[in-house]
Amino acid sequence: MSDWQLETPVVFIVFNRPDVTARVFEQIARARPPRLLVIADGPRADRPGEAERCAATRAIATRVDWDCELLTNFADTNMGCGRRVSSGLDWAFEQAEELIVLEDDCVPDPAFFRFCQDLLRRYRDDKRVMMIGGTNVLSEWKADRQSYHFSYPGGVWGWASWRRAWRHYDFEMSRWRDPEIQARIADLLVDPLQIAHTREAFDRMCHRPGTLDTWDYQWNFARFVQGGLAIVPAVNLVSNLGFTPEATHTKWEIDGVSGLATGALDFPLKDPGAVVVDRAFDARTLRHMLRRPPLHRLVLRRLRRLLAERSPAR
Repeated sequence: MSDWQLETPVVFIVFNRPDVTARVFEQIARARPPRLLVIADGPRADRPGEAERCAATRAIATRVDWDCELLTNFADTNMGCGRRVSSGLDWAFEQAEELIVLEDDCVPDPAFFRFCQDLLRRYRDDKRVMMIGGTNVLSEWKADRQSYHFSYPGGVWGWASWRRAWRHYDFEMSRWRDPEIQARIADLLVDPLQIAHTREAFDRMCHRPGTLDTWDYQWNFARFVQGGLAIVPAVNLVSNLGFTPEATHTKWEIDGVSGLATGALDFPLKDPGAVVVDRAFDARTLRHMLRRPPLHRLVLRRLRRLLAERSPAR
């Protein structure tokens, strides 16, 4: 990859975790994007010390020492995960036609950047494709024959897309209330478990607003309504380190998912041969993600963390 150069702008979404932010920023700095767009939420007034952690995180995320245009979009007060990320991405896609997006706990393999850039260019004008993901929670899928495959849900632990796709994003998911739209999405997904899981999540977003502070279900919805495909690499290219009690959503570890190792990917990329969804991959991925550790293991992990926090420093 020595003769390869990153030319695509990178978006870095951060909040209050300097430690993991530093690990992700190290990989961004190695890739040396020509433009870096940093999005940050503001501190919560009722969390002691959070303002200092937010400031430290922002300082790390903007420590650019290479030839790069740095753009920032920082919230003065806390907007919450859903509104902050979605509004930040609205701003980011106003700045560029196509972007690579990383959150503060998603550590990319160096190959992730080239993977995204090559496929952003390859499918730039193909409206069937709406997202390129970097995570494969199964670690590997058909890697002996191709470099990537197509999915409907995909994944947002490291991803890329185009302004043409993001323009369909609707934070309110207003069209989900239409029974015909619900039926079309069910026809798209086919798998009964996938349909039930999706319906429960979308119903919660629309009919119980505020109970789930997120932005990514809305992104899934935007793509499902358009019948848009997501690309998934044949090997995992991003390791999510955010499975901690301090996380907004991933508060418990999922065996075989949290901190997943990255694999080796060769270039040039090998096409899968057809632009069609791999339903077997989607079905297996959902069942893999829905696994949970036994309750006693969750309790033991929490007790260990509490004991470690209360132990006197040596």
